Amino acid sequence: MEEKYIKHRYEPILPSKNEWPVVKLARERKEFVKKVAELAEERILSQTGNNPEILREELETTLYREKLRVKQNPWVVDPDDEGEFWGEVKSSLLTVNAESKKVSRFEGYKSVLNKITNRYAEEIASNFKATHYKFTRSVVTYGFSRLLNAARVKGFKSLFSNQFSLQDKIQITGETEQIRDLATKGTIVMVPTHFSNLDSILIGWIISVLGLPPFIYGAGLNLFNISIFAYFMNALGAYKVDRRKKNLMYLETLKTYSKEAIQFGCHSLFFPGGTRSRSGMIESRVKLGLLSTAIEAQRANYQAGITDISGKIFIVPVTINYHFVLEAPGLIRDHLSITGQERYYKENDEFSSSYKISKFLVKFFTKGSDISVSIGKAMDVLGNYVDKDGRTIDKNGRQIDTSDYFTSDGVVTIDTQREEEYTNMLGKRIVEEFHKINRVFSSHLVAFTAFELIKSENKKLDLFELLRLPEEDLVIDYEVFKESCQRVLTTVYELKAQGLINTAPHLNTTIDEIILHGMDNVGMYHAKRPLIQDENGAITTQDMSLLYFYHNRLTGYGLEKLF
Repeated sequence: MEEKYIKHRYEPILPSKNEWPVVKLARERKEFVKKVAELAEERILSQTGNNPEILREELETTLYREKLRVKQNPWVVDPDDEGEFWGEVKSSLLTVNAESKKVSRFEGYKSVLNKITNRYAEEIASNFKATHYKFTRSVVTYGFSRLLNAARVKGFKSLFSNQFSLQDKIQITGETEQIRDLATKGTIVMVPTHFSNLDSILIGWIISVLGLPPFIYGAGLNLFNISIFAYFMNALGAYKVDRRKKNLMYLETLKTYSKEAIQFGCHSLFFPGGTRSRSGMIESRVKLGLLSTAIEAQRANYQAGITDISGKIFIVPVTINYHFVLEAPGLIRDHLSITGQERYYKENDEFSSSYKISKFLVKFFTKGSDISVSIGKAMDVLGNYVDKDGRTIDKNGRQIDTSDYFTSDGVVTIDTQREEEYTNMLGKRIVEEFHKINRVFSSHLVAFTAFELIKSENKKLDLFELLRLPEEDLVIDYEVFKESCQRVLTTVYELKAQGLINTAPHLNTTIDEIILHGMDNVGMYHAKRPLIQDENGAITTQDMSLLYFYHNRLTGYGLEKLF
């Protein structure tokens, strides 16, 4: 029998906010930003080989791209003086280029570089305030709990009822005690899957419930366009990541900020997928940029002689399991337009305002659809599991010293190529762990089965032809559907026995009840439902591309071969 979810009350591991690493960092924000800008400048000069001509090219490329961004892709959250700043950079470069002496030109370019890294570091840095954090935490918990009780408890008293808490709605499973233990010993880098813009607020709440001090976040700058998110993100200690900026200067400043904050001892969180999963699949590849900063920070700690547990960095994978994703229609359209190019016609309909999000939250908390968050086993920066005391254990159960991986001839050394390889290894291990701790919901099961049945009936069609099938070809007999769902479920439990996947407690019932539960919950707020039952009891879909999105949650396990 599947165990019933048990709620726990977790006491704070650091009750005094003055002990929180993010509070210490906030106190030193000015000096920290200056240090990040200087170190980023050093990294860029090193990468350009201190060659004035290469540096000039990089500066001109950055200027060109930034002026284009300001003109073609401005955001509400951008500073008012963007155009003015880059105008000044252009004037400075023209002045420096006119210099006849090579030495003077190089000093001039370095001065322009310094201006840019300082601006980027200031823009990226978080504005964490402990008072805002505590207020936000209480508002989120109180507000959401009121909505939850209004839905589940009848009558006027429901608004003041404490019968249900957020933990009834959002179930926290997995290695909760390990992450709490390790957070008192070393530094945690949490790496969750990413499906919705709500993930950041959700994970912030989870961190708080687990009694952990606030983490610093790498949050997409686009979230700060929406006022309700901007408030939450600032209060939760988010540092800003601008995906529009692909230039060397920005990327190096961002990586420097992340590395230095981890080294400072701040528990950190970033979404290694880089952006929300457009396809609905669990990430099969992760972005290595910010991930590499955990490895750099670990090596730097060893270089500084911090070889005990206090200098160790732990990677903790987390999967967020939803029955539905608010932005699914827009995300799957993006995915299909990228993969299909001219073969798929894109419409636009993405939620983008505080009002729409507030309306969604009310709907979400007053319906019966649950979320679960699975905390994976902690690993070192090489992807090896660690025990409850933070010691690295290899596949044969032997204890190993992580510092050995960074040592050459008995000395900890910088080796960029070696660290790139370690980052690749860690990325692959995170993907493996995502799949292992993924929790199968009834909605995933019914969507996967329905899509695969339609696909198996139309074997000669490619994906884009499948998505354009007429309504009459999208009908599945209930008994066929039921038998197929059972077959998939049986295989899922076989995979679970091998430790390759996990399941939600609501799958521990009859197949008819599982199907009903899945049909009720999958895409429950979309205008067009991914799955419905027609008047004859047959299964069909109102939106084939949405069905594909929800089906994709179970790709990567070889379940397709059952059809």
